[in-house]
Amino acid sequence: MESLGELLQQMKNPSFRRQSQAIEDELFSHPLIKELRTLYPELDDSKLRLNVSRLYQYVGDKRNCDNCPGLANCPNDFQGHFSKLGVQTVNGNAELYERKAPCSLHLTKQHDDQVKKRIRSFYVDERALNEGYKEVEIMGKDRLRAPAVQQVFRYIRETKENGLSTRGLYLYGSFGTGKTFLMSYMLHELAIAGLTGVIVYMPDFVEDLKSMMMDNVKLKESTELMKNCDLLIFDDIGAENLNPWARDHIMGSILNYRMNRKPTFYTSNYTLDGLEKHLSFTNKDGEEGNKGQRLMDRISPFVDVVNLHGENQRGKH
Repeated sequence: MESLGELLQQMKNPSFRRQSQAIEDELFSHPLIKELRTLYPELDDSKLRLNVSRLYQYVGDKRNCDNCPGLANCPNDFQGHFSKLGVQTVNGNAELYERKAPCSLHLTKQHDDQVKKRIRSFYVDERALNEGYKEVEIMGKDRLRAPAVQQVFRYIRETKENGLSTRGLYLYGSFGTGKTFLMSYMLHELAIAGLTGVIVYMPDFVEDLKSMMMDNVKLKESTELMKNCDLLIFDDIGAENLNPWARDHIMGSILNYRMNRKPTFYTSNYTLDGLEKHLSFTNKDGEEGNKGQRLMDRISPFVDVVNLHGENQRGKH
């Protein structure tokens, strides 16, 4: 490693000075620096020489951005940001100052991260929440389901225009017609508008409730989240193996709190009548029609029913 004395001696070398001057002249003739001098005529050569490192950073960041390799591979010192230069007056003197500005890719990621924070999923494939298909693509997948898709689109549009309703949707239809995807799409679109949402895959949730019985903190956190989020989706309701505690104390409590407050949504292979029969039967107590009806009284009056016709899309690309 060179000593400070050796470095200073090297700087006195005429060839070193000529090389430095050539680099400086090239920098000062760069279009970005010329533009800067046009914007701020008070920046003379002496002031520019005092800020050579900032000028290099400014030019280098712009070059990197022009050849952007993507946010993850951003070569700038402050990832996702670039150098911007301006002039401010300090004690009557013009001083060059630098600030770091976020690029469009960074701002997009920041926005996407904020949207994701508004959505919680329990046992649902995250890809369903992040596919981000456009309306035309969703409609084009299967024309048979167009009426149902239009109804979901209308719900999204009206919620954005008029605010949150207390009514949800009940999507029912055969396997693989896209019920979960449509509800996930709705959740994502309304999260962009600032609403919070939770989607719960019912078979796994009810199964997991057995372990939550021994963890009151986790149980309370989960149920409170479902009670208070703006949009709650019970996905594939009717496919779970119900027990009385899960039906009466957990689901009953959540739905009792939400009715007339916030909308709840459902996807199912059952009609509402079929769901009532399912909810009336538990492995432990057998058929209890009044218990199923009691829960349905917290579901049926608060949803618009959507029959989703269509082909099985599972396994298709």
